[in-house]
Amino acid sequence: MLKTVIFLPGSKSRDDRELGSVIRRTAAYLSDCGIKAVISEDAQEVESSFDQEKRKTALVITDSGEITSRLLGEDFYVVGHRHDRNESEEFEGAKYVFGDIDDIDFDSFVKVYQRYSGEPWEILRTDRLLVRETTLEDVDEFYRLYADPSMTRFMEGLFDDPEDEKRYQRDYIEKVYGLMGFGVWTLERLSDGAVIGRAGFSVRNGFDEVELGFLVGKEYQRQGYATEACRAILDYGRDILGFDKVQTLVKEENVVSIHLCERLGFKKVGDVDVEENIYGKEYKGKKVALSSASYGRYVRMTRVF
Repeated sequence: MLKTVIFLPGSKSRDDRELGSVIRRTAAYLSDCGIKAVISEDAQEVESSFDQEKRKTALVITDSGEITSRLLGEDFYVVGHRHDRNESEEFEGAKYVFGDIDDIDFDSFVKVYQRYSGEPWEILRTDRLLVRETTLEDVDEFYRLYADPSMTRFMEGLFDDPEDEKRYQRDYIEKVYGLMGFGVWTLERLSDGAVIGRAGFSVRNGFDEVELGFLVGKEYQRQGYATEACRAILDYGRDILGFDKVQTLVKEENVVSIHLCERLGFKKVGDVDVEENIYGKEYKGKKVALSSASYGRYVRMTRVF
């Protein structure tokens, strides 16, 4: 959990009054949000003041490439700060670089920290559900949800080996959540923390529109959870992610899901053949050979915002 943000300007900018004013305003804003904000001019002092445990609860903001490399090497989470006086500065190894830091909202500081620390982003909440990024700990719950044969009647299942699924999920967190900022998320029931399903957006090869997908475990079906989650996720896609059109692909035999999508505002636009089982039974970080690919017939539906 993020507890401290450390502002550490480099030696070239420590006497810059305008930059100092920006840093002080940003520090005051974070303090008002309940985060301890520290302004320092000494990287060595920061290192000595934060042991390994405290470093994992802190985020360093610096406009120095040298300080960035040094503190990353000491297991700090570091964000570069680029401004009009250091445009050529390199922040090698930093996952993120901020521009005008006094325009960065509190949520962005938290989410950058969470990317470094591996904490899942909370996407949204409904009356009964928390929609959040998936963690490796969720994988075991997914096997429980997918155990009922009806769950894979109309969609692909998990890898045979849970360790393959965890490897896949680890790559997904890094390469999909980390780069795209969205994906398929976990549905958690607020009343008891139970993982009840999955829903979110994906990008499928061969299609221009982002795709909505969803799954709710059998014991949680017929309680309105899928509709509740998908309505909120569609609103999030429109209002936060800026989507103006979303598609969904549903197996033509899956009448229940087709009707649900119609209630969500989707309209049928045609039938398509969709490649399935793209990774085979084992996850090795690459698709199966084209000769081993299989295809299913799906109804394509779109929702225009």
